[in-house]
Amino acid sequence: MGALDRVTTWPVPNCAAAIVTARDQQTPTTFASTGDSSLPFRLASLSKVITSLTALIAVEEGSLTLDEPVDPAICSITIHDGTTLRHLLAHASGLPFNGESPISALGRRRIYSNTGIELAADLITSATGISFSDYLNEAVLEPLGMSSTELRGSPAFAMWSTLDDMALLISEFIQPRLISEPTHNDFISEQFEGISGTIPGLGRFEPCPWGLGAELRGSKKPHWTGSHNDPSTFGHFGGAGTMMWIDPAIATGVVALTDRPFDEWGNEAILLWSELSDAVIDDILHIGAAS
Repeated sequence: MGALDRVTTWPVPNCAAAIVTARDQQTPTTFASTGDSSLPFRLASLSKVITSLTALIAVEEGSLTLDEPVDPAICSITIHDGTTLRHLLAHASGLPFNGESPISALGRRRIYSNTGIELAADLITSATGISFSDYLNEAVLEPLGMSSTELRGSPAFAMWSTLDDMALLISEFIQPRLISEPTHNDFISEQFEGISGTIPGLGRFEPCPWGLGAELRGSKKPHWTGSHNDPSTFGHFGGAGTMMWIDPAIATGVVALTDRPFDEWGNEAILLWSELSDAVIDDILHIGAAS
């Protein structure tokens, strides 16, 4: 049984999944896929990773900086003095899951925050004079050919996309073209090292490593990625029953899109995602060993 055969038994109305790899080759390609690759799914919090990539492009273009304090006067919410874009993308700003003022000190706890990601998107608009939706299209979606991806609300959780488009995004994360290698390395490196936090639907971790928008696997146990995934694995899962990871150690990524809310099958989803992840890695390593 191929790894992706497992998703056909998942308790969801619809599912589309793909494995993208550059292992043993120069260019990332889709190794295997299943489901309707053109069916739109709500990405939920996978949106955060795309929004963060967009923000890093704005940094490289000189419109924003990662470490210059944000001017509170341009914000529609209350923030700590000294809050930076780095704090916002790494969920270290002290801002709550949803809310208009901090609930923790700056840089001391990993508080998963829709508000922080939404503020990062607002900063792009403020700095460039271009709406976040337009900047997203010009900076990320059009260059990658993600023609079926659409922002329908909050940059933190309201993008819709297809399997075909998400495979293109994974290819970018395996072999970056839109941002430089140093920026990409920062994107997938632990920010505010050692701080603890809680991942909604998964649990509390000490530490709870996070990059600039992407969760890092680190040593978290239990986890929604596989036991075979390298600690450097980065990605995200979402409340719409979606998940995506990229394992730099094997230059491989996986995305699985479903339309069953995570809250309805969360414990089962974590186990199934983890089993899928281990099966994918076994397949990739087996193919590599046989070639």
